[in-house]
Amino acid sequence: MKTQPYKIAMLGTGLIGTFYTMALHRQRKPDRVQLVYSRSGERAKTFANTWGIPKTATDLKTAVSDPNIDVVLIALPNHLHLEAVKLAAAAGKHILCTKPLGRNAEEAFEMLEIVEKAGVFGGYLEDLVYTPKTLKSLESVRNGALGDITWTRSREAHPGPHSDWFWNKELSGGGAIVDIGCHCIEIGRSYIGKDVLPVEVMCWADTLVKPIDAEDNAIGMIKYVTGAISQFEVSWSFRGGMDLRDEVAGTEGSLRVDHFLRTGFEMFTSVGEKDYVAEKAESDTGWLFPVGDEVNSLGYDHMFEDMFDSISQGRAPIESFYDGYVVNEIIDACYRSARSRQWEPVKLKVWRGESGETKKIAPKSYDENYYLIKTEKLNDKRSKLILKDKKTGEIVQREV
Repeated sequence: MKTQPYKIAMLGTGLIGTFYTMALHRQRKPDRVQLVYSRSGERAKTFANTWGIPKTATDLKTAVSDPNIDVVLIALPNHLHLEAVKLAAAAGKHILCTKPLGRNAEEAFEMLEIVEKAGVFGGYLEDLVYTPKTLKSLESVRNGALGDITWTRSREAHPGPHSDWFWNKELSGGGAIVDIGCHCIEIGRSYIGKDVLPVEVMCWADTLVKPIDAEDNAIGMIKYVTGAISQFEVSWSFRGGMDLRDEVAGTEGSLRVDHFLRTGFEMFTSVGEKDYVAEKAESDTGWLFPVGDEVNSLGYDHMFEDMFDSISQGRAPIESFYDGYVVNEIIDACYRSARSRQWEPVKLKVWRGESGETKKIAPKSYDENYYLIKTEKLNDKRSKLILKDKKTGEIVQREV
């Protein structure tokens, strides 16, 4: 079995390629980027010099076919993912691909089939599922601390992406939904359970601020077969930095997570930070919200640990190409709903979750005769139960 170290080809030298390389070279020292690809030879050389990478390439096929490379890491614009996957799989390389997997579900499903037919590893780099706060929250959910999950809400909002191609829906596949809604959708899916079937979507999307053809704001709801609802909010016109927040509610509890703003690190400066503050920060004066360890806070460290350990151990990662495909199908349903203004079905070509009809979330029993609706302590120190008779349906109250 192949063990560390892995030799990596980094495809792309933009913001995400920089984050990925920073995480790999800082935390997983045996696994190094040995080759960097960019369409610009000058940019490839600059990136290589910055990160101590020995080889560069400006031809995609040459980059992925290098015999010394074990893993191809795709950090390219969305419209180049499919081509890169085809070439890397044909070269027999393991593949890690940034989010979203495809511009649409058709592309994502083709990529899924390509890696599975080639027998190579396909890891979906959904970093926000790997943040330390999310991993801890998911552990609590799996341990039953919140009971059955009934609702999730995930929000990502900022002033907009950093490169020109994001704003061209032909190159990116859409606007804020495909760009950052993909994060929110998979976060909600993770909390509800990735074995639970997503069945339909209701979505609003509009272009409110930016002079572009794609949506810059959207709100969506994804209904799961259990009855649980996963809500997302995304914006490319939010001012004041990057707002990343998640909420989860269950029958026995709830949780709230703030990843980037109001996380306990706040600073005021009248003269300016005069340095990088945090991703999507709009100013270096006034009240600032620096991030103590940005790479770790955004999940890159834990994500790459899972990916490379999964390759070594011959197991599926937490986030696979199949997960990326499911997210793309949900995104496609969101766009259909935004156009029709109706609930639209999620049209999965293949489902690998629970077989058969998943049970709906059941009411909680108080005893053999009653369901428990609510318990409450009153301000006069009395305690009250609200119950429903299982046979008659009558709702009653009792003091205890």
